[in-house]
Amino acid sequence: MTGEEMHALVERLYPLCRSITGDGVRRTLEIVGEHVPLDVHEVPTGTQVLDWTVPKEWNIRDAYIKDPSGARVVDFQRSNLHVVGYSVPVSATMTLQELRPHLHTLPEQPDLVPYRTAYYAETWGFCLSRRVLDGLGEGPYEVVIDSTLADGHLTYAEHVVRGQTDQEVIISCHVCHPSLANDNLAGIAVATALASRLESPRLTYRFLFAPGTIGAITWLARNRDRVGRIVAGLTLACAGDRGALTYKRSRRGDTGIDRVMAHVLADRPHTILDFSPYGYDERQFCSPGFDLPFGSLTRTPYAGYPEYHTSGDDPGFVSPQALAGTLEALEEAVSVLERDGRYANLSPYGEPQLGRRGLYGSLGGRSDTKQAQMAMLWVLNLSDGCHSLLDVAERSGLSFRAVAEAAAALDSAGLLKRVGEGG
Repeated sequence: MTGEEMHALVERLYPLCRSITGDGVRRTLEIVGEHVPLDVHEVPTGTQVLDWTVPKEWNIRDAYIKDPSGARVVDFQRSNLHVVGYSVPVSATMTLQELRPHLHTLPEQPDLVPYRTAYYAETWGFCLSRRVLDGLGEGPYEVVIDSTLADGHLTYAEHVVRGQTDQEVIISCHVCHPSLANDNLAGIAVATALASRLESPRLTYRFLFAPGTIGAITWLARNRDRVGRIVAGLTLACAGDRGALTYKRSRRGDTGIDRVMAHVLADRPHTILDFSPYGYDERQFCSPGFDLPFGSLTRTPYAGYPEYHTSGDDPGFVSPQALAGTLEALEEAVSVLERDGRYANLSPYGEPQLGRRGLYGSLGGRSDTKQAQMAMLWVLNLSDGCHSLLDVAERSGLSFRAVAEAAAALDSAGLLKRVGEGG
């Protein structure tokens, strides 16, 4: 998938009304499943998942506020952000004064519609721009929310790319937000693109498409026997805005994925943040009982841009170039995870003669000849069975790619032997 193809996926998913449960999530997963095969899981309402319980399923068909002339002044059919997520059914006639406690606006952004939810409280509401609210008369208004809140299921899906080992890398993105392009249709699109590109990896890659918070908690509750295999993980969100890439470290702060992302981002405009228990689902994977090597990759972080959780986060806010740049960084991170390892120098007494093995000659004419030579020397010197290739790259200041290529050449020449994993 190119940047343009990822953006087209964002545009296709944008009109769907998603929440933490319901048919909007299922339809979203059906569309993602056109690009990569998915295993879809349905978890019944009432299921105990760690300290939480799977909630009732919410679906909505229509909602509006009609003024005395019969015109829809707030209309779910124009934007699904107009209804507070998980609103219970309503059919009433109300004055503006009676309606006001159920109306949500952004006074400081009068032309935008906010995104609001009420997942675990049986209430209802509408979201609208402040400018529309200021133009409303006293009514009366016909108020309708045609929704259902009933026993059903929580839906999530997985795509697994099996590797040579059962050690797993998790890429997690949330699928619960309605018409919000950057948060998080962009994350879904980039995850889908990465999943479609992976072929015959060494590690196993598990892509998790689940509603925020309750979805990750449900997955963890159902996969406690699997978490010991997780060697790295990333939550992927806000992946398509024009800001620089941002990585939030794992709870431990010094895990393999933390080092990989720091190395990958070093040559790009970026920000690295320390862990915080507020954010996306990295906080579930990094909860103290699991304490997994899990970070978060975004561009501008949550709540860091004015369009966040508003109608301003539309497909025009997301660019194909930014999507492609996020995917490129992820692919480089995967390359490091795949190729990192610890090696032993099989000729450790003095520097081996590289020329007679054709290793120096193989570098002739390369634009990076000096870097390639230095990479070979660094790899030979630090390949004592204790240092990984990422260690070599960090200490030498060379790119991981140069170090990995040097190790591959030395291995082919019989001068190195892989003895363990990296990280």
